[in-house]
Amino acid sequence: MTGSFWRYTLLIAGKDLRIEGKSREVLYTMGFSAALVVLVFSFALSNATDPAQGPITAAGVLWAATLFTGTVALARVLDRERENEAIRALLLSPAPRAAIYAGKLLAVSLLMLAVEVVLVVLVGLLFSAEVFAHPGWLALVLLLGTLGFAATGVVFSAALLRSRSREALLGALLFPIAIPVLLAASRATACMFDPLAPDLEPVAFWVRFLLATDVIYILLGLWVFEPVVSGE
Repeated sequence: MTGSFWRYTLLIAGKDLRIEGKSREVLYTMGFSAALVVLVFSFALSNATDPAQGPITAAGVLWAATLFTGTVALARVLDRERENEAIRALLLSPAPRAAIYAGKLLAVSLLMLAVEVVLVVLVGLLFSAEVFAHPGWLALVLLLGTLGFAATGVVFSAALLRSRSREALLGALLFPIAIPVLLAASRATACMFDPLAPDLEPVAFWVRFLLATDVIYILLGLWVFEPVVSGE
């Protein structure tokens, strides 16, 4: 059972990633949105004079851009299943509903992480932040923050698949639920960007918080995804 679950998960994620590899539509849209958000914040905050706030600002901009680009990925990856009633074919396949959820979660997370690499470089250049001072911790925080955001986003995006106002409703429903993940990720990132931070104990605390939150969100997503999509 476990082997077939992961096989279907990888098949579904691979399908989405192959489609994206051919069109690059989502990646281009996400990359443009991310660059635009970072540039707007860099111009708006160009007169900020307090250097102590620099790491906090850089971390906030990084995760604000991640928030918007992640919403783009969630909206488009799930929206593809609505075209030509592909969602019905997917639900009629032998793949378990949990594997469909896990496959979508994996695809969205990988797309977000690909764009976040570019985001980190942009934030480092435009805000003069020490973004690669702790690369291992940064990669872990990006991974956990992305998983937590995507875990809730896939459920809400699937629930709104038939809604005509899904783009507006997705953000309104998702953002409040994702606040704990985004706050924890931004706080951990700000600690890593601060060259004057005495130690990384706060980062370790927020990483543990993110890990616990991700486990809860993913388990809830696996539980509620089937009843959410059963009405499709």
